[in-house]
Amino acid sequence: MKALVPIINAFSSGLKAVVMRNRIPKKISSANLALSSPTLMVDEVFNHNNSCCVDDDLLPNIKCIPAEYMECNGLSSGENDIFAYVDKDSPISENEKAVDDEMEIIKVILTNRGWNLGSQNGYRIDLSQFNVMKILNDLFEESTDAALALYFFRWSEYCMGSKHTVESVCTMIHILVSGNMNHKAMDLLLHLISYNSGEEGWHNIFLKIHETHTKRRVLETVYGMLVNCYVKENMTQVALKLICKIRHLNIFPLIGVCNSLLKALLESEQLNLAWDFLKEMKSRGIGLNASIISLFISGYCNQGNIDTGWKLLMEMKYLGIKPDVVAYTIVIDSLCKMSLLKEATSILFKMTQMGVFLDSVSVSSVVDGYCKVGKSEEAMDVLEVFNLSPNIFVFNSFISKLCTDGNMLKAAKVFQDMCEMGLMPDCFSYTTMMAGYCKVKDISNALKYLGKMLKRGIRPSVATYTLLIDSCCKPGNMEMAEYLFQRMITEGLVPDVVSYNTLMNGYGKKGHLQKAFELLSMMRSAGVSPDLVSYNILIHGLIKRGLVNEAKDILDELMRRGFSPDVVTFTNIIGGFSNKGNFEEAFLLFFYMSEHHLEPDVVTCSALLNGYCRARHMAEANVLFHKMLDAGLKADVILYNSLIHGFCSLGNIDDACHLVSMMIEHGIMPNNITHHALVLGYEKKCVENPVERAAFKLQQLLLKYGIQAEDDR
Repeated sequence: MKALVPIINAFSSGLKAVVMRNRIPKKISSANLALSSPTLMVDEVFNHNNSCCVDDDLLPNIKCIPAEYMECNGLSSGENDIFAYVDKDSPISENEKAVDDEMEIIKVILTNRGWNLGSQNGYRIDLSQFNVMKILNDLFEESTDAALALYFFRWSEYCMGSKHTVESVCTMIHILVSGNMNHKAMDLLLHLISYNSGEEGWHNIFLKIHETHTKRRVLETVYGMLVNCYVKENMTQVALKLICKIRHLNIFPLIGVCNSLLKALLESEQLNLAWDFLKEMKSRGIGLNASIISLFISGYCNQGNIDTGWKLLMEMKYLGIKPDVVAYTIVIDSLCKMSLLKEATSILFKMTQMGVFLDSVSVSSVVDGYCKVGKSEEAMDVLEVFNLSPNIFVFNSFISKLCTDGNMLKAAKVFQDMCEMGLMPDCFSYTTMMAGYCKVKDISNALKYLGKMLKRGIRPSVATYTLLIDSCCKPGNMEMAEYLFQRMITEGLVPDVVSYNTLMNGYGKKGHLQKAFELLSMMRSAGVSPDLVSYNILIHGLIKRGLVNEAKDILDELMRRGFSPDVVTFTNIIGGFSNKGNFEEAFLLFFYMSEHHLEPDVVTCSALLNGYCRARHMAEANVLFHKMLDAGLKADVILYNSLIHGFCSLGNIDDACHLVSMMIEHGIMPNNITHHALVLGYEKKCVENPVERAAFKLQQLLLKYGIQAEDDR
């Protein structure tokens, strides 16, 4: 199969085929820029009943509204300026003319509808809630132009100096829906929701929408959109309550909204509510189809209940529904995520037998699954058997496998072949290559791929920069790490908590605690909440500098703020107190962990015992060690070596050798560190040739348990 060439070249042999990707440029009409973006209505829907009067002279001079006001009150938003009725590249004079034209149209319409705008007589318009709603309806009825009504809606708010009432906003929503501007109506609905929360809030919106409607068809659409908005805001319970309300008006959401609600219920693991709502849909005459059943299959599979998902898929035919490729792909993808690849492959064969068309997604999922478990040859077999030409997803799977293995020569070859085939690498492709080079500590080549990525106009993600920052921090190249962090911000990306933690950890390892704390402040200022990892990094840095009390202060502050410190937090501070010989504080924290159902692990116990060994309190250390073993602790080689070294530092070879025997009995083999500890013990006892004596003793102990020691001195 020729299309397999670049991949087969990396693993075996083959040929090459060219896959071309066509791009169709999208033309954006300037009319789409005439109205505000969702962000423009953030503060516009408080419930006020203010009114004011507007001089006629203000109407033609809307262009003179100060830019500062427009920016802070949502009247201007760059590319989505509500006054931008022409392309932003047009001459300013044309924009001014457009503004004048709109206001002239508004004046003519209002005059025709009997509004006395006044001229030389100085008559004024009273912008009360009632008048605003009446003018909005008059403008739309006369012009059928919802954009013109929205223009006046924004302008009148500026003139009033206060926000529109909920009734005015609802009137505007009805007009926008009538004028086929549903996307703008959605913006207003979402902001109504954000400023009318709680039980009374949604009910108030429900009532005001009903009070301000003029057409039944529009009302049905608006209520359906409102349900959808609550779904988007993850307020499924409110969405269900709203559906109960509109049901009494004999209104029910369209199938698209119903599917969105079903999906939200299933994603939040509310399966029973989802089934109840499905029954309600059926009672309303909405027929079941493959898409709806696929939502339930996905819900079960996401919970790990693939058997029930598969059973439901098989039962679709009894409901008169033919399973489609989407339903099968959901099950296949779930099986692949659980590494059940034989089962996933068998479903592909079953699909072909049942005449279900295999798309690239279903086959690519199986290919990716095989690549992730290191079975590249099986992945290529799937491609060949099911005659799938490699796509970007398939290439990324093979590149990811090679990078995971650290085989960057072959990864680079596959990447190059992908480009030669006309497939454009995406952000994931480049990030995977960079991650591979970072794994083999070749930061230079990783940065080269960043350069290639930028040159091709592909925007790196936060994850891309974070992995590069981490690779710079590990060898202590903080200058480059700082540069990459700043570049990420300069490019308009918003660092997340992982990005901040990565750089903070780099500062901590270098001992730059002041910079670490400055970064914590910067993090808060940027609206990113530090997590437990952030504080653990700071605590670890303080412990390394010997500032144990300061680290304990952070722990106390964490608990006051409601954080739940983990084993790592306590282990760091226990180790700090223990190393300073403050065993009382160390034990207080150790017992605090147990009282709060945090199980100390072997690292925690090692941190405590290390302190005793450093202080040469070996009797106490030995007693504590055996108590920990009795409590179920499974000691590791590090813990054993710490105790062995402690005994040997006192010249107590017998107790040290007893511990060596214990570790061998528990299947833990002595290592070079064990040998060095015994050497120290023999040196303390002034024994001749301590290195040879230590090695001989280890051999004796190993042979005692039938283990042949290798002489690797």
